[in-house]
Amino acid sequence: MSDAAQPSAAEVRAAAEAVKAALDRHLDAVERRSGQDDPAVYAAFDELAAAAEVYDELLYDTYDEVTPFEIPGNDALPAYAGPDDPSALSVLIRRDYTVAEPQRLLHQAQRIADLDPDAADEAAGTAADATAVVGTSVHAALGVLFGEFEPDEIASRHKEFGLEEGDSTLWVAAADDPAEPGEWLSAPFDQADPQRVVCRFDVSAVFDEELGDDDLEPLDHER
Repeated sequence: MSDAAQPSAAEVRAAAEAVKAALDRHLDAVERRSGQDDPAVYAAFDELAAAAEVYDELLYDTYDEVTPFEIPGNDALPAYAGPDDPSALSVLIRRDYTVAEPQRLLHQAQRIADLDPDAADEAAGTAADATAVVGTSVHAALGVLFGEFEPDEIASRHKEFGLEEGDSTLWVAAADDPAEPGEWLSAPFDQADPQRVVCRFDVSAVFDEELGDDDLEPLDHER
């Protein structure tokens, strides 16, 4: 930044006053909150985070100093705008895996196919005899594995199947009415509205890295 563009001391002072005012508004919103997901609290939190970020940047540009605190961003989801008393809900889950040990995956899928050839044929999505291909095709093996086991069981036994866990998230979203049978099956995630998410739980190794403790398990983060 050039000298001409340097913020003035008055601008830094004004940014500090804005942080103080945002702190007061946030505390007031918390004290007056109407429930766990009060949108006024979320809005006050976002205002405080924005004011703190501006102050931190001006402080650094002017005095080469930083604040001793950090307010985490809330970019993942907007403020809740769904019904106060949902009559229905949707649970959206994403879990990422890496095929870390393909041979282990192929072996496990082959074992499943040998025990239940008919189910393996259907799960692999092929008219051919699945028992003849799952031991050599990762694509077919994955179809057999996820056709045989529930997602939660795969998550708890992923190493056994040659998989390595990546990030995962679970969203609980409010709905006005239960969906009709088959209504959303053709596009199950297209109608996910972030403003109707009641709560979410995230698991990621990045949380461990931020804590600087390799011995901790991945954390569940609730919105």
